[in-house]
Amino acid sequence: MPKPFTRAEVEDFFARLKKQNPSPKTELEYTNPYTLLVAVALSAQATDKGVNKATKALFQKVSTPEQMLKLGEKGLTEYIKTIGLYRGKARNVVAAAKLLAEKHGGQVPKDRDALQELPGVGRKTANVVLNVAFGEKTIAVDTHIFRVCNRTNLAPGKDVRAVEDKLEQVVPDHYALHAHHWLILHGRYTCIARKPLCPVCVVRDLCRFKDKTKELPPEKPKAPAARKVAARSSKH
Repeated sequence: MPKPFTRAEVEDFFARLKKQNPSPKTELEYTNPYTLLVAVALSAQATDKGVNKATKALFQKVSTPEQMLKLGEKGLTEYIKTIGLYRGKARNVVAAAKLLAEKHGGQVPKDRDALQELPGVGRKTANVVLNVAFGEKTIAVDTHIFRVCNRTNLAPGKDVRAVEDKLEQVVPDHYALHAHHWLILHGRYTCIARKPLCPVCVVRDLCRFKDKTKELPPEKPKAPAARKVAARSSKH
């Protein structure tokens, strides 16, 4: 079994991530707590980039549950049909808008249980909304954070809830607000799934992963300029 992190090592781990990125932010684009809720719900099994592309026009038209209800499920699908599982997500988003309008006066509740009552909103989505929209010290464990915490042995667990509970135990309070974003960004861009970028990792000496990569993967070759021109010409 890998050696557990000491308190000093956990402190050092987050201090380095903070130094690398002092003010981490979500990569989802939103305008208020409601559009954040919608964006996070749509991001399940989808990339933030893909969600942002779909919601750019949507959020110019919709910024409240009432406006979402007016748009309706059919109207919403026209905006989000490039996102995976869009039919089910559209159904849940509209149903959640109805509940928000009827039970919460059109406002996003600042309460995890109330958020989880909304269709399509699980614990992870609720934690993201509480953290980003309301500044709560919650940690939403997704596949990136689950991988980072188990691979490094920072907060190992058999499932996402176990990892979340462990993180709540070990993360120093002064890092708790941004811990979610530091870990997800680290997993998204450095501690990637297939071949982690260990040579450039700022916490590589603290990490317990025994199979650290020794070299960075080669960059993908760029297409010659002439080929690019030819490709552009063929489109006209």
